[in-house]
Amino acid sequence: MASLRDLGLSEYEARAYRALLDAGPTTAKELSRASEVPMGRIYDVLSSLETHNLARSQSASRPKKYVAVEPETALNRLLDDKLAELEEQANQYEEIVDELTEELDAGEPVEEGFWTAAVGAEESTDLLVERLDAADEQIVMVAGDSSAQFDIGDVGELVSQHLEAALDRGVEISLLMTPDLVETLPPSVGQRYTETLSDHPKFEVRTAEGLQGTFNLIDDVEVCIEVANPLNPGEAFAMIDMKDPEFAAGVRETFAPRWEAAEPLSFGSS
Repeated sequence: MASLRDLGLSEYEARAYRALLDAGPTTAKELSRASEVPMGRIYDVLSSLETHNLARSQSASRPKKYVAVEPETALNRLLDDKLAELEEQANQYEEIVDELTEELDAGEPVEEGFWTAAVGAEESTDLLVERLDAADEQIVMVAGDSSAQFDIGDVGELVSQHLEAALDRGVEISLLMTPDLVETLPPSVGQRYTETLSDHPKFEVRTAEGLQGTFNLIDDVEVCIEVANPLNPGEAFAMIDMKDPEFAAGVRETFAPRWEAAEPLSFGSS
């Protein structure tokens, strides 16, 4: 059940405000009895309610009387205070993240090979976008088969958003696809890539025959390999991520001549 305490009031403040609403203009002594807030605390509680602009006082009367601000106004003020508090906390957390990012990035990169895998469509997508977000310099995407990375659904939309974010970071993106795969893409995919990616100077698409599989080469040190679902080739069954500079260098050597010989493509003209 919702409580005024959820919006930042103490138990005594919540009791006093509710009692003020019921009682109308009243004195501190009367409010203490009605709200069961001890007399020794009631003035501090009323002062706090006034500070939060939840109650008003009539100083001219003797004894001094208090009245509650209307509930809708009071709740909106509490909400504004809470949102401001959360925004301040969010800013503090962002500053902490920035400081920690600089500190943690200062370490020397680990050269030892490491691989991991995610099984399942959702888990595979999570791993892929995580690694795309880790790119600092270049992403090479090679697609020889139907892939959820370029579909019309949520996965394709999510991948394109993360690619756009990578471009904003200054990452260069090269996409190599088979002509057959391009022909199978719905027009909406071409439209999305045309509107959000293709005009960027660091984004380029080319086509080449005979490509096998779907993988992503990241910063020449890491390779994400998509394993298609045999029952639904357009869906990822698993994603294997290999952070191995030697293996990645071999992939780069194989990719480079294929890229040089490939034909430039504009999604808008496909």
